[in-house]
Amino acid sequence: MTERIQKFLAHLGLASRREAEDWIRAGRVGLNGKVAQLGDRVGEGDQLQLDGRPIRQRVSQDEPVLLCHRSPGQRLLPGGDADDSFAAHLPRRAGRRFISVGPLPQIDGGLELLTADGGLAARLQRVLRGLPMEFSLRVRGELAPGQEAAMLAGQLDSGAQVQIDSLESAGGEGANRWYTIKGRGINGNELRQLLERCGISASRVLRTRLGTLQLERSLARGRSRSLTDEEVTALLGAPDAAAEVVSDAVPVRPATVPKSRGSRVPAARDRRSRGARVRRSH
Repeated sequence: MTERIQKFLAHLGLASRREAEDWIRAGRVGLNGKVAQLGDRVGEGDQLQLDGRPIRQRVSQDEPVLLCHRSPGQRLLPGGDADDSFAAHLPRRAGRRFISVGPLPQIDGGLELLTADGGLAARLQRVLRGLPMEFSLRVRGELAPGQEAAMLAGQLDSGAQVQIDSLESAGGEGANRWYTIKGRGINGNELRQLLERCGISASRVLRTRLGTLQLERSLARGRSRSLTDEEVTALLGAPDAAAEVVSDAVPVRPATVPKSRGSRVPAARDRRSRGARVRRSH
């Protein structure tokens, strides 16, 4: 079985498909002793080189998808000389690099997905728009009724619309208030744009749910775990299913976490103490 060379390179986890295409156009990729061209077909017996160096074609059949708990402000992928990114602390893979799936803005944090399988990353990215998602939002003071209505409307300046299904008060301490946002296919950058449009200054935005996955109480900040085959299949095969999450997954509301214990994710309060729930009217 063969596939196009740019897709093959992406599947190896060496680059995104677009980056691989740039390498090929620049003449940096060799195929069986010749300069590769876009669209060339590659199979298991072919010899590939990048900048004259052989490319290992052995692809692990069980490249993990990692569920990561990233701290707000921490870089997700490597960049710069002094690399203190999340991915820099993950196990090294020879000839591999990690690819993010639906990453949040660096200022935000919570649940992130990483994999070294470029083909799998592309498939996950395609289904992301259909997945239910949940965010914890920290703001200063209570939201005004007009701000709540504008959030539920989900209208951006560009005319695009973010699907916000519910906005729920989750308590808070002092001047800080927490809200839980539920919707579908919410892009982190679009959520930030929506907050700005609604006049909401959010000091913290954390993704706590992505499809059937939810940030677990046991997964500390800066830590990750591999998804099971069943979890990956659920993400790929049922993007619109409102499936139940695993039993030890809990909503994240870290408003009461002291800085010295910031690596822990506390359990959420009982729903009866969360206050009024605001839903989109139909």
